Amino acid sequence: MSVRAAITRALDEALGADERVVLLGEDIADPGGGVFGVTKGLSTKYGAERVRDTPISEQVIVGAAVGAALGGLRPVAEIMFMDFLGLCLDQLANHAAKLRYMSGGRTPVPMVVRTAVGGGLQVGAQHSQMLEAWLTHVPGLKVVVPSTPSDARGLLHSCLADDDPCVFIEQVPLLARRGTLDDTPVALGVADIKRGGADVTVVTYGRQVHEALAVAESLRPDGPDVEVLDLRTLAPLDIDAVLESVGRTRRCVIFHEAVVTGGFGAELAALVSAALFGRLLAPVLRVGAVAAPLPYAKGLERLALPGASRLLGAITDVTSYGG
Repeated sequence: MSVRAAITRALDEALGADERVVLLGEDIADPGGGVFGVTKGLSTKYGAERVRDTPISEQVIVGAAVGAALGGLRPVAEIMFMDFLGLCLDQLANHAAKLRYMSGGRTPVPMVVRTAVGGGLQVGAQHSQMLEAWLTHVPGLKVVVPSTPSDARGLLHSCLADDDPCVFIEQVPLLARRGTLDDTPVALGVADIKRGGADVTVVTYGRQVHEALAVAESLRPDGPDVEVLDLRTLAPLDIDAVLESVGRTRRCVIFHEAVVTGGFGAELAALVSAALFGRLLAPVLRVGAVAAPLPYAKGLERLALPGASRLLGAITDVTSYGG
């Protein structure tokens, strides 16, 4: 099953199991089912009252979701592209994330914001930004980036069951990736070792997991033995899993699609360096996009985004330390 189909299935299962679940977003109703077809068929099955097309206003979409959550529903709001989060960041960061805290725990906000990232598809600088660092900087938000169909379905179910606001990030080039779908629950805040290794840990998430796995396999049998750790959830962060893995390999490369400057990788690098100071055999390296708006031209976009060659170079650099 594809990642897209796994997300659709999770939404279908949630709508069927709980009448409090409602979907809100631009063009999410049939016949289109959203710009990427994720909600296709759901408005036909569950009706326009529960799968609701909205005006083109991200502030209204998220504001309505906050109000619905306070009123007892469990809304799933779709923001078509992650770049548009700036239009609703007040509702998300100052209302959804804080109301539980400001009410002494009496007003939870059980809502999910689904949003897509178009990097790698030539959709231009305003539709391609991976902005997870904006979200992880806000206490009270939970932030999820799946990499496989099973993780997508399991993590979305966990988000839907959570009483805090969750942001579920879907990288569009990953939606068509296929894999085995199982029913294993996937809890928030639990990382997953996608490939074991002894020489260096690549800490990553989302579609970069698959690039990291490909690089790791390309180094067999004579190159460094690469462990690939998929964070899956950025907030809450499974820092214990990160430190356990890097503590064993004693080398760490952080690999993400977002720009390196001020990125989530900087927080990870600081945490790892502080906790494992004196044990690491090499500096913690970060591989991410260059600090520039993502170009439309295919060749320039490829140069701006992180990829296998840059990850391979970083792995080569860190494994040159310490023998």
